[in-house]
Amino acid sequence: MSTYILTETIGAVRRITLNRPEKLNAWNKAMRDQLIDALKDANRDASIRAIILTGAGDRAFGAGQDLSESKSFDASSAEGWMGEWKALYSLFRDSSKPIVAALNGVAAGSAFQIALLCDLRIAHSGVTMGQPEINSGIPTVTGNWIMREIIGLSRAIDLTLTGRMLDAEEAYSFGLISRLVDKEKVQEEALALANLLASKPPVAMRLNRQRIAEVTQQSFDEAMQAGVRIQTEAYATGEPQAMMEKFFAERAARKVEA
Repeated sequence: MSTYILTETIGAVRRITLNRPEKLNAWNKAMRDQLIDALKDANRDASIRAIILTGAGDRAFGAGQDLSESKSFDASSAEGWMGEWKALYSLFRDSSKPIVAALNGVAAGSAFQIALLCDLRIAHSGVTMGQPEINSGIPTVTGNWIMREIIGLSRAIDLTLTGRMLDAEEAYSFGLISRLVDKEKVQEEALALANLLASKPPVAMRLNRQRIAEVTQQSFDEAMQAGVRIQTEAYATGEPQAMMEKFFAERAARKVEA
């Protein structure tokens, strides 16, 4: 099986790396499953006090859902697909260890959402972030939930309906990026911040994260439940599949022209 997730232990910090750089670290089921295993392992290990999540290569933290996988979905796929996301997102929310995202390049769609589920985000000028799912015919459900919690409904509507990507400076002004540093210092700063968090009293850290999750639990559960209904309706129309096929056809045409 391909290794889509890399792990490294640096003192009390576990660094987890999304490892599909040739696909801009886009998710497929195997990658999601491996990330779930890596997060569970980090939470079980008493010597680990903080986690860093990053992406391999210098082009992307993550491009979101791999459309090569989701283009084959139909209405019957929605419940299982949303169940996979709920399992993954719940691990970020319920982790006893603080999580720092070290962003490099693009953070789009569900990878953008994962970045927002981390406690703090380190990024550099050149990072772009956003929720472009509408451009693939995929309605946003969990995306506008997490954006609303962090940046408010008005900005969530903007990003959901336009599908536009924010540059690092605008994302920082919105509060989506916690620290903006030089590109070559992203990993260094992320490790320094993770070590700071690792030095805090672990019980207080766990209980603080627990309470933060409790505050948003009702809206999280509602978003996940709504996701099944909304994605079922969307895929039943065939619009997402058609938009993704169009994307692949246009990309293939560009390759021929090049």
